[in-house]
Amino acid sequence: MRDDSSEESLAERLARLEERVARLEGAPPADTTGAPAESGALWALEGLKDRAPAPGAVLFTGAVDLPTGEHYEWQEGRTAEDLLTADWTQGAAVLAALAHPVRLLLLREILLGTRTTAELGEHEQLGTSGQLYHHLRQLVAAGWLRAEGRGEYAVPAGRVVPLLALLLAARR
Repeated sequence: MRDDSSEESLAERLARLEERVARLEGAPPADTTGAPAESGALWALEGLKDRAPAPGAVLFTGAVDLPTGEHYEWQEGRTAEDLLTADWTQGAAVLAALAHPVRLLLLREILLGTRTTAELGEHEQLGTSGQLYHHLRQLVAAGWLRAEGRGEYAVPAGRVVPLLALLLAARR
C-alpha cells in the first residue's frame, strides 16, 4: 500500500504532466482553474486538502455576477465518506430535470434576465406556450426555478452556483 503523504499527489502529477505535454507540443499550458497566475494552479484543492481529513472531500464554490446585476456566492462541501455512503437515487429527479436542452436554455435565459413567461414565449427555441409551461413546471418541481408572482420566474439564490458548477462538470 502506498503512503501518499510522502509522495506527490495524483492530481499534482497529472497537472505537471499536462504542462510538460503542452510545452512539448508548443502550446501554452491551459489554466482551467481560473486561479491567478501568482497563486498555485490548484489553490482551491490545496485549501480543501488542508481542511479535509482522509479519505478526503468534495467542494464546489463560486462567486458570480450576472448581467442583471445580481451577485451570488456559494460554497458546498461534503466528505468523501458522506458522499459515497449516501443514497444517490435521491438526486435523480433533480438531475433529470436538467436533462433536456429546452430546460437548460430556459435556465440560461432566466439567469440572463428574461424572467416572464411572456418574454420567454417570444424565444423561438422554447416551443409553444404549452411546451414552455411543461418545462417550467418540471424545473420548479425539481427546485431549479421558483415562481415569483404571476408568470415570473427566477433561479433560487442557492441554485445559481450549483447549476453553473454542474454545467462546468458536464463540459469535461
